[in-house]
Amino acid sequence: MSELMSEGVTLMMLGMGFVFSFLVVLIFATTAMSKVVVKFFPEPEPVTPAPVAPAQTGNGVDPKLLAVLKAAVQEHRSRQK
Repeated sequence: MSELMSEGVTLMMLGMGFVFSFLVVLIFATTAMSKVVVKFFPEPEPVTPAPVAPAQTGNGVDPKLLAVLKAAVQEHRSRQK
């Protein structure tokens, strides 16, 4: 009986050692692949457009926005009649 337990413990330790070794190799392989991908295929820098200051009228409202609002109000009033 003691010999059977000894073989069981040996087999268990051998299996756990193989699993641990495989996981360590997997971690290093994943890290290496990640570094290779980043080196050969870097992320492109995001292009941020330069802020464009809209033309302002004397009262601080964009003329295009004012025209759109006027047209929307006129359309709404014409539908209410």
